[in-house]
Amino acid sequence: MISTSKLTLATALALGAVTLPAQAQDNALSFSLTGGAQISPKYFGSSEYRVGPSGAFGFTGLRFGAAQLGDPEGPAQFAPGAGLRGAFRFIPKRKGESELAGMEDVKTSVELGIGAHYTQEFWQVFGDIRYGVIGHKAIAGEIGANLIWRDPSGLVLHGGPRAEFGNSRFNRTYFGVTPAEAADPGNTLTPYTLSGGFHSVGLEIGAYQPLNADWGITAALRYDRLRGAAARSPIVQQGSRNQFGAEIGLTRHFNLRF
Repeated sequence: MISTSKLTLATALALGAVTLPAQAQDNALSFSLTGGAQISPKYFGSSEYRVGPSGAFGFTGLRFGAAQLGDPEGPAQFAPGAGLRGAFRFIPKRKGESELAGMEDVKTSVELGIGAHYTQEFWQVFGDIRYGVIGHKAIAGEIGANLIWRDPSGLVLHGGPRAEFGNSRFNRTYFGVTPAEAADPGNTLTPYTLSGGFHSVGLEIGAYQPLNADWGITAALRYDRLRGAAARSPIVQQGSRNQFGAEIGLTRHFNLRF
């Protein structure tokens, strides 16, 4: 979720980059924003699905004076090389109702972080780590790999395995059941606690179609299977270990000079 103040700041920087003299525009910031729609499980371990908004933030590079991080010139999507990238995830609120009656609500969470990737012409490996700056205040992340196919038109198809993990606070938030929650008269779930670690493995297939130098369309299909202690959670046992998702969005690339 991008706040109005952050969007206003980004707009001001963009306007400043247009009006400043060329010799003053030595500093650069390159990133991308994606907004769209997705279908996903109502919560981790749910067998029911919801349609809602989706979003992503991609950091490409920053140059400020003599310091440089990543590639501030903003390479193309899946450009070969090694570098850093932004990591973002929005997790909707989980309400303590229906099959989760008696469970406390879990607040909406926004995770921000950083990732690293190594990309070649036909393959890629990556890892991301994120922190819940809003909501769960826990650490989560993902590692994965892609096989890549590039069309002369600019279309990029990718697909490969994924594995997601969380620290103990994250896993207890989404898969645990406290004694107080289990004691609620409306709750049929038994107390359950777990530690941190990998909680799912899966596969993602995606596509990116550039429309021009600044805009593109992003789409993905994903399957995850909850594993280990997360799969044994009473929340998952009354739902499903199999988690499916799909999303489509419009991506805007920004190359700011200031």
